[in-house]
Amino acid sequence: MDSFLIKGGKPLHGEVAISGAKNAALPILCASLLTAEPVQVHNVPRLRDINTCLRLLGSLGVQCFWHGENSLALRAEEITEPVASYDLVKTMRASILVLGPLLARFGEASVSLPGGCAIGQRPVDQHIKGLQAMGAEIHIEKGYIHAKAKRLKGARIVTDMVTVTGTENLMMAAALAEGTTIIENAAREPEVVDLGNMLVKMGAQIEGIGTDTLTIHGVKRLNGCTHTVMPDRIEAGTFLCAVAACGGDITLHNADAPSMDATLEKLRIAGLQIDVDGNSIRAIMEGRPKAVGARTAPFPGFATDMQAQLMAVNCVADGTSIINETIFENRFMHVQELVRLGANIEIEGHTAVVKGVPKLEGAQVMATDLRASAGLVIAGLVAADETRIDRIYHLDRGYDRMEEKLRKLGADVKRVAE
Repeated sequence: MDSFLIKGGKPLHGEVAISGAKNAALPILCASLLTAEPVQVHNVPRLRDINTCLRLLGSLGVQCFWHGENSLALRAEEITEPVASYDLVKTMRASILVLGPLLARFGEASVSLPGGCAIGQRPVDQHIKGLQAMGAEIHIEKGYIHAKAKRLKGARIVTDMVTVTGTENLMMAAALAEGTTIIENAAREPEVVDLGNMLVKMGAQIEGIGTDTLTIHGVKRLNGCTHTVMPDRIEAGTFLCAVAACGGDITLHNADAPSMDATLEKLRIAGLQIDVDGNSIRAIMEGRPKAVGARTAPFPGFATDMQAQLMAVNCVADGTSIINETIFENRFMHVQELVRLGANIEIEGHTAVVKGVPKLEGAQVMATDLRASAGLVIAGLVAADETRIDRIYHLDRGYDRMEEKLRKLGADVKRVAE
């Protein structure tokens, strides 16, 4: 397993390009199952999760080919067997996104219950409830979801909670259903919007994209299309948190500032000077950041995927901040690792109280999940001496060659093999 060695204490200066969004690319790739025609997807990040998704699609019979650095050609003309095996699904919970497309187009699907994440329970009951409302017969046996339907029927679906992957799965399934489906309490995340826009290009009839009520008029078939994945707002937010903690002057290109309003607001309060010019964001930090609290919430609230990174900023901020995690029950696992670096953090239930300290000290720490990894990298960049972050494979799931981009900004980061 690879590790990062970081010699911190340096301000960041320079320019980097933001990659395509992992959380948008995964459902978009799964949407290729909805048509027999070719699908071209551009701005696809080179990530561990993307490779897992391509292996899964390939096991189903989808032809997948890279063209250039970040473009994919996919064709799901024939599906050999509509089964998503445990060996692939266990490493990435987003694999559940093949369930809706397979069921809608081929009338059956067997998908292993997902794994791949340690941050808490992410139940798939909302996916199942919605598909059953559309007429699917579903039973769970030996760890697999088995679903059948001659053709899904339009239905009114009200989810019990806001679920991003649930909304995406049901939206894809409804695109080929007979009649009209209304999804209420739908997720509004920009990645859901990106998928909806792609489905419309494929011929889907969807109203209300970007709102909490989606109306989908099912069609008999969908066509192929060409689509460009949106920039990764979480990657961009991570680099902004890094400069907020370390100081410096950086510019991010291929960024999507409108999708990052909640993050930008928090960082401006922390003292980061932010200038948006089209798809570029320039960020300047002079001096020590100010403590800023946050409460995670579904979009347009502050993203849970940015919580660990903002906490890292608060570790060296002037003052005390309170961070409430409302989405996942186990998303404070990075706290004990930050404390090893000298942070002053106390946890009570779903609340973290962070008392900023003047400096952190390098140490050996361990990444526990994807976004925790990013928080530790930020802490390592600001810490004195050397920090070693083990189990960096978590980071590779969602960040496209992070160490190379950080080196472009002047950071001293090396990847080493154990």
